[in-house]
Amino acid sequence: MNTAALISLGAYFVLMMLIGLYAYRTSTSDVSEYMLGGRHLHPAVGALSAGASDMSGWMLMGLPGAIYVSGFGAAWIAVGLVIGAYLNYRLVAPRLRVYTELANDSITIPEFFENRFMDKSRALRVLSSVVIIVFFTLYTSAGVVAGGKLFEASFGLDYSIGLFLTAGVVVAYTMFGGFLAVSLTDFVQGCIMFIALILVPIVTLNELGGIDETTAVVRSVDPSLLDWMRGATVFGIISSLSWGLGYFGQPHIIVRFMAIRSLKSIATARYIGMAWMIITVIGAVATGIIGLAFVTKTDAVLADPETVFILLSQVLFHPLISGFLLAAILAAIMSTISSQLLVSSSSLTEDFYKPFLRKNASQKELVMVGRLSVLAVSLVAIGLAFDRSSNVLSLVSNAWAGFGAAFGPLVILSLFWRGVTRNGALAGMVVGAVTVLFWLYAPITIDGQSLSSILYEIVPGFFLSFVTTLVVSMVGRPAQPQMQEKFDEVMEAMSAEKQPLF
Repeated sequence: MNTAALISLGAYFVLMMLIGLYAYRTSTSDVSEYMLGGRHLHPAVGALSAGASDMSGWMLMGLPGAIYVSGFGAAWIAVGLVIGAYLNYRLVAPRLRVYTELANDSITIPEFFENRFMDKSRALRVLSSVVIIVFFTLYTSAGVVAGGKLFEASFGLDYSIGLFLTAGVVVAYTMFGGFLAVSLTDFVQGCIMFIALILVPIVTLNELGGIDETTAVVRSVDPSLLDWMRGATVFGIISSLSWGLGYFGQPHIIVRFMAIRSLKSIATARYIGMAWMIITVIGAVATGIIGLAFVTKTDAVLADPETVFILLSQVLFHPLISGFLLAAILAAIMSTISSQLLVSSSSLTEDFYKPFLRKNASQKELVMVGRLSVLAVSLVAIGLAFDRSSNVLSLVSNAWAGFGAAFGPLVILSLFWRGVTRNGALAGMVVGAVTVLFWLYAPITIDGQSLSSILYEIVPGFFLSFVTTLVVSMVGRPAQPQMQEKFDEVMEAMSAEKQPLF
């Protein structure tokens, strides 16, 4: 185990804890501050927080590994995500920021659904909360597993020790510092990821002798690796691009839009967030293809393609820098875990505890419940992570589609159509979730292939959810006049602030 690398990693852990302490002292006085930072988030912090919480270890391990194996043909998912992220910033962010504040200052997505549709039955709130808590507990578990494996592969530590190190630090700053701690740590983690994904491919490229030499080495392996259409089919490209649809329904991402300090700041956040995302995605793709050239040329041993970033950071850099680069992977993992813990905590506190158990709970009590909820979700996630052979990881790989199909169409329609109704919203949410589950688990094959292997499940799920919400809203009882009046009020507030064209 390299001492210098551990020093870098230790410094990273200390920094995260100090940020958590700062947030604890400055922004945890009431539940709004604890869950949303009091809606005072700086646009740069909001943008990088959204990006870092989104990308997870996929950015530094999954995507480079896919490019390493399949070449540029595997990059269509990244293209879809970039397009989806931009449309999310453009379409959802401004209206969601305004609507959630005007709709009784909604702090969570389930609470927004309830207030938007004036649902006195609370069916929308409960259903969406259950979906969030279940899926995010599994998501969190996957992140903890990734942290444990990182320490095991990089430092030779026992898997369980790595698991507790990762979870312990994240839980500590999230539990005590709340939303501000999560957002500020995400910002720092996003900066670390940004630097790492510029530094690693550039240094490796220089080591190989430049672009021409690198390209020649890759061509010697397989010229088609440089072809964007390698192995591409119509359904395959549609499936990859459709990953972008998932953005509209990811609670841990869109909640950042609710917290940004003003409508004017949304455009600034969009510019920063998209610049960060485009550069890091390019860096991740470059790491995969350049890493292949490096391994080929140097005859290096790479057992797992998804560890190509780790290999390059350990071989080409001083141990202190190597520790910093490994911290980038950990940052990607931890930023996602913390965001998911907080969203789960906010649902348990605001959507279950407050409405059903303690309607008159004080702000201090709700903050305490929020902290205990973070701890509770994390303990369940750690418990699941101990079973390395469980099917948790296979389940969470589909959670993006589940959230995207169940919540995505409803989020868009609720922000853009005054005529959507409570029954339409509920029906669309159920159909979206059920369609994804059917697509994944129905014993139906076409030419020996499962439905999900032919077409990504978010495509039928999103489409059917959207159509169902429209149809049920149009054929049923019309939206309440109060709902339409509130919608018009939001539109007036939007029109008062002109948004940039791009």
